[in-house]
Amino acid sequence: MTGLLLSSLLLARREIVRFLREPSRVVGALATPFVFWLLLGGGFSATFRAGGDSDYATYFFPGVLALTVFFTAIFSTISVIEDRKAGFLQAVLASPVPRGAVIGGKVLGGGILAAAQGMLLLGILAAAGMPVSLLGAALAGGALFLVAVPLVLLGLVLAFRFDSTQGFHAVMNLFLMPAWILSGSVFPLAGAPRWIAVVAVLNPLTYAVAILRRTLDPGAALLDPTLPTLPVSFALLAVSCGIFAALARRAMMRE
Repeated sequence: MTGLLLSSLLLARREIVRFLREPSRVVGALATPFVFWLLLGGGFSATFRAGGDSDYATYFFPGVLALTVFFTAIFSTISVIEDRKAGFLQAVLASPVPRGAVIGGKVLGGGILAAAQGMLLLGILAAAGMPVSLLGAALAGGALFLVAVPLVLLGLVLAFRFDSTQGFHAVMNLFLMPAWILSGSVFPLAGAPRWIAVVAVLNPLTYAVAILRRTLDPGAALLDPTLPTLPVSFALLAVSCGIFAALARRAMMRE
C-alpha cells in the first residue's frame, strides 16, 4: 500500500507539473466554460426566471463549474495516449511500480487540477457578482474533486482504447458533450420529454451537476423537484467510480 500511494503521488505530481507547463491548456480549460457562461447566461437571462428571482446566469452557474471540471478531467487523460507513443507508459507498466498506481496517479492529478480550476473559476465569478457564500464555496471545493474522480476514470477508459488524440476528441465531442447538456446543466430536467428524463437518470454527470447545484444553491430543488438528493448523488457517483475504475483497469491490462 505504501508503494502504491507513493507511486500514485509521484505520477500525480508529474501530471500537475506537465499541465502547468502548458499555459494553453490552462487558458483553454478556464476560458471555454467562462465564454459559455457569458454567451448563454447573457442570451437566456431575459427569458429565463428561476423561482421568480434568479436569472439564467445564476441557474447556469453550477453547470459551468461542471463543464470546467469536465474539460480538465477528461483532457488530463489525453496524456495516456501521448505517454504510450513516447514509451513512458510501457516503461511504467514494466517497472516494479504497482499497476494500480497508473490509475491512482491519473485520478489524483486530474482530480486536483480539475478542483483547482473549478475553484479558480468560482472565485472569478464570485468576484464578478455571483451570489456565493463562504460555506457554499468550501463545500463546492470538496464536491469538485469528488465530481472529477469518475470523469477522470471515464477519460482513462476512453484513452486506453484509442491510439490517436483525434479519435479521442471525436468520441468526446460525439458523446460526452451531449451527456453534459442532458445532465441538467443547461436546462431543468423537470418537465423535459420522457426520453431526456430516462437518459438523465442513466447519466453519471446528472448526479455530478446535482451535487454542485445543491452545494451552491440550497433552494435549487424548488426549481427542479426531480433534482437528486446529495446522498443519492454521492452514492450513484461512487457506483460510477467503481464501474469506471474496473473498466479502466481492464483496458490498462490489455497494454
